[in-house]
Amino acid sequence: MDAAVTAGDAVTFDDRRDALLVGFDGSPSAAGAIDIASRLLPGRPTRIAHLWAPPFSSPELRAALRRRASTLDELMDLVEQEGRAEAEQTASAGVALAQAAELQAQPVVHRSYGGVGLELARLAEQPDVAVLAVGSRGLTGVRAVLGSVSDAAVHYSSVPVLVVPHPLLSAQRGAAATGPVVVGVDGSDCAQRALTTAASLFKERRLIAATAGDVAHTGEIELPVKGDAVTVEPEGVFTSARAIAAALARLAAERGAALIVVGSRGRSAHREILLGSVAMAVLHHAGMPVMVVPRPQRLMLR
Repeated sequence: MDAAVTAGDAVTFDDRRDALLVGFDGSPSAAGAIDIASRLLPGRPTRIAHLWAPPFSSPELRAALRRRASTLDELMDLVEQEGRAEAEQTASAGVALAQAAELQAQPVVHRSYGGVGLELARLAEQPDVAVLAVGSRGLTGVRAVLGSVSDAAVHYSSVPVLVVPHPLLSAQRGAAATGPVVVGVDGSDCAQRALTTAASLFKERRLIAATAGDVAHTGEIELPVKGDAVTVEPEGVFTSARAIAAALARLAAERGAALIVVGSRGRSAHREILLGSVAMAVLHHAGMPVMVVPRPQRLMLR
């Protein structure tokens, strides 16, 4: 049964951070991230970040440049010049999508040498960035264990990361504009931070604090705003991260939720993927937008 929960005294999210950073590579999943971010966080100043990495351009462009260059040095100069122009064009396309969604958007073109997720996390360290948003192609199972841009961004970002899977159903896109926010809680400090962050980012939304049936609480759950506290009952292996993630996803679907918010305990990327934490299980298997809130001041590269 639902129970009303009133405001607590937890530390609030830093409201001085108001910018949205969206990773954009021109793919449908990246376009979907812009769409959902605009529905969840409307009107925010937004940066559309496109990272270009060696070999700096598409295979088709490099083939065309090889036909024009008479020396290797000339080829390298052309690749550099045209690669950046291509990157700026991609970023501009993302800005156009964001502006059509009524976001105050500007492009950020950054040359990277690999590790796109890590580089996006580094760009998100700017003092005014509140949220990093990335699209996900919905990889699961072994392919998810091998890692992705969204995985790396979640593991290394010092700000909350919104991961938007592709594709989403039309009902899920509609829910992103007005639906409540489900927050997974277990009485821990990281869960309480997830609650306070969700309350600050989604001030007009109702929060639903959801606890798995057998999770031991370390204390009373406190919501910074009025909301509901509910208990979900995982199926199968009660304590498995996958079962808890499935239970949270079922609740979110039943309530027409906009997204699920979970806190990260800040383990290293290798260890957290192998352990299959609840945060990572929700990220990989919920099938809807998920926000992962990091621990404050955690080490980025441990």
